[in-house]
Amino acid sequence: MKKLVFTAGLIIASFTLARHTLAQTNTNTVVTTNDDSAATRLQLPPGFTATIVSQGLPGARHIAINKQGGLYVKLSKLKDGKGIIYLKDTNGDGKFVEQAAFGDYPGTGIYIRDQYLYASSNDDVYRYTLDDKGEVTNHESPEKIIVGLVNRKRDNSKSIAVDDKGNIYVNVGSYLGACLVDPNSKQAPNPCPLLDSVGGIWQFKTNKLNQQYKDAVRYATGFKNVVGLDWNNKTNSLFITQHGRDQLNELYPQYYTAEQSGLLPAETMYEVRKGSDGGWPYVYYDHFQQKKILSPEYGGDGKKTGADKSLDPIVAFPAHLAPNGLLFYTGNKFPKKYQDGAFIAFHGKSAELQKGHMVAFVPFKNGKPSGKWEIFAGGFSTDNDQHKPCGLAQGQDGSIYVTDDAKGNIYRIQYSQ
Repeated sequence: MKKLVFTAGLIIASFTLARHTLAQTNTNTVVTTNDDSAATRLQLPPGFTATIVSQGLPGARHIAINKQGGLYVKLSKLKDGKGIIYLKDTNGDGKFVEQAAFGDYPGTGIYIRDQYLYASSNDDVYRYTLDDKGEVTNHESPEKIIVGLVNRKRDNSKSIAVDDKGNIYVNVGSYLGACLVDPNSKQAPNPCPLLDSVGGIWQFKTNKLNQQYKDAVRYATGFKNVVGLDWNNKTNSLFITQHGRDQLNELYPQYYTAEQSGLLPAETMYEVRKGSDGGWPYVYYDHFQQKKILSPEYGGDGKKTGADKSLDPIVAFPAHLAPNGLLFYTGNKFPKKYQDGAFIAFHGKSAELQKGHMVAFVPFKNGKPSGKWEIFAGGFSTDNDQHKPCGLAQGQDGSIYVTDDAKGNIYRIQYSQ
């Protein structure tokens, strides 16, 4: 069978597709942060500036900000035995210093809703009480509200979001790329037996203790691994960004070249509601063909389509960018084009773009993407100094904060006319 070859012309042509196109970013200016030792240079749109407000937190994953401006940072690597760090700017100099460290578990997810802080390990989810200052009152005795989530080490982060109806949404990623439960076979079982406990979003209650899978609603299924997710209060719905599969050429060289394996599948963004199905592991999304392509484990050849009833993404990004953070901007300090739009923290690199480790932006109008996605903040990494954006949060002053889980920096990006 003739292999599908992506020529440079095809790649360039793909950039004309409005849903998936990277908008021009050559108007961005280079802004040097106030941290000379990190030698980090961020490329930002005109009017935006960046500073590093905290350092020394390797493994800084997601981040939550209280009403008083304090930062709660979830760590994937324990720091002095603790996995949550609380930071404050105590004197108004723009630098945040550690106020408290608690939680003896690593993980990714952290979220504030009303008077509670929610945080996840790679197995469980905890709830802490906040006082009127937005500070945790029960560091050593949190409520364990969810227990026993699947953790097989790979793609095991339990990202979380909370709605305004007392529900918490938890990602449980798949530890296998495409449901090859038999390592000696290249054909996957149908239906995929993994989907009962991984590859989706589960909905639990925020006020019940020790909930297990049997107490949950499998809210959305067919998503290999969702690290970035956010509850949109305007649309009253959950948005997610999915990490795509890999190993297309490694397992099926008769259908995919090594080059194609670096270009496929797309990383994808969805709006999900109860019962949504993203189609994994049966299909993946090809942003060049703009189709859901049948996975080779289920008889696909790189051209056959499948899973017609599964969701189409609302935005598709180049492969292997690893969207780890998602934030809808609700402030009014940024220019109008950014208001109600989505920021995405990309933790990986793209062969298609020949770049990565950046924060992207998707404009929204009336709850839907309204234009091309663009690189908002680039230049986190140099060849010799790798910084990987991971978590995003919005401050009370309308600025946004970005974590770097490689070197442990926290960046603040703000706008001034």
